[in-house]
Amino acid sequence: MIETKYTLKHVIDNTEPADPKWRQAARDHIEQLAIPPWSLGQLLVVAEQLAGIQRTIRPNVDKKMVITMAGDHGVVAEGVSAFPQEVTPQMVQNFVKGGAGINVLAKASGAEVIVVDMGVAVDMPELVKQGAIIDCKIARGTKNFYYEPAMTREQAIAALEAGINVAAQVIEEQGINLLATGDMGIGNTTPSAAILAVMAEYPVSSVTGRGTGIDNAALINKIKVIRESINRHQPDKTDPIDVLAKVGGFEIAGIAGVILGAAFKQVPVLVDGFISTAGALIAKALCPQALDYMIPSHQSEEPGHQLMWQALGLRPLLNLNFRLGEGTGAAVAMHLVESSARVIGDVLTFSDAGVTNGHEGI
Repeated sequence: MIETKYTLKHVIDNTEPADPKWRQAARDHIEQLAIPPWSLGQLLVVAEQLAGIQRTIRPNVDKKMVITMAGDHGVVAEGVSAFPQEVTPQMVQNFVKGGAGINVLAKASGAEVIVVDMGVAVDMPELVKQGAIIDCKIARGTKNFYYEPAMTREQAIAALEAGINVAAQVIEEQGINLLATGDMGIGNTTPSAAILAVMAEYPVSSVTGRGTGIDNAALINKIKVIRESINRHQPDKTDPIDVLAKVGGFEIAGIAGVILGAAFKQVPVLVDGFISTAGALIAKALCPQALDYMIPSHQSEEPGHQLMWQALGLRPLLNLNFRLGEGTGAAVAMHLVESSARVIGDVLTFSDAGVTNGHEGI
């Protein structure tokens, strides 16, 4: 178990926004690089963001980690997923073996993957004993929110604090300077769609997709389940903990916590797909300055994901038609963030390169 060193209240009260002076210093430096002005586009936008986060015009993201949060969902009993619940612990086992998509893509990016049990429906004591996963289990899956709230308010806060402290610990103890969020949980597009519908006030039918590949009849049922659950529980969009408690998931709360922990420790965090971005919506609502630390990795195939990015006011770096989760899109985007750091740190200025700046004085 992770020690609760930092409470949710402490983190919200003590998270500073990215530093606008360092962003301006980075912008001034970028405009002196021996390239046409802003000709590396989004890479330079990310470089400026990194400078504001790390308070330097030579940001460093060489110690990368993906934190993949796992949890199960009682609402799968309503037929909202194409896969059975036992796939969640099976995939956790595959993460540990290093055989999943996230393992391969994180390795290609030079990132470590850690797996956190936030609420898998079965216990995995051997993996915990081996140190192969981190045990932050709040409960054995959420309740079926079609009938009752997914969790208590206390459980929602505990899950958020678990994520905060996992992030803080790896930053403090391992010097991680670039985090990425990931998820595993059969049925978790259902609470993610519910969170988006509530927080951004979109129609349920506009934000609900096929997840792992449900057919038309199952999609119609999924929309009905989400709509009726929201109507039944009336989650308060102005209270993100209430939204989590009524229609959320333990791994979504954990992801929100990771984002909050990264922001508190002034470390950039790549937000992955639909489930991770549901966590980002919660994190921003709890602590608006956390948005400064989020790097939007990609836009997935889930129809609601683009709406999530719009709600956050962020433009994703990639659109590769991903719909896997796990942290895969964020892992691929790590290459781009590394490139951003290297461009601002290593490209010579006009004066250093001895190149005439044709734009000077324009």
